[in-house]
Amino acid sequence: MPGNAASAVGQMSRRQFDISDLTPWIEFAFERSAGPGGQNVNKVSTRAVLLFDFAACPLLSSADKARIRQRLRNRLTRDGRLRVVSQGERSQVRNRAAAEERLLELLASALYVAPRRRPTVPTAGSRERRLRGKRLRSETKQRRSPPAEDQ
Repeated sequence: MPGNAASAVGQMSRRQFDISDLTPWIEFAFERSAGPGGQNVNKVSTRAVLLFDFAACPLLSSADKARIRQRLRNRLTRDGRLRVVSQGERSQVRNRAAAEERLLELLASALYVAPRRRPTVPTAGSRERRLRGKRLRSETKQRRSPPAEDQ
């Protein structure tokens, strides 16, 4: 079935997320900010706190969720939601957009799986060059020692 959730899950872990796909599991709260804004900081709640309930998101596989839990554990709330804060801008709208952008960056980095390293074998020529260099260094060091006295 082309439209089933299982096929979507496999594809989502390999591609970039769009914030509109994640919106149902995102909650925002706004607080007073310590960032720029002059008197505006004291009057308006511009700091954006984004909470992403990734455990309830069906777009992520269980392996993805475990990877997020492990790699972003310092950003998780007690109830297991991912917390992203933005307070660098003067307006709520721009802080909200910055928090959403940061969420996408965090998810991309947390879900990245490095390709496995393919072991290689040194070539015969590189082995020869290495051993020749070792032999030359050994001979150089041998010449530095004083000659042995015959008795």
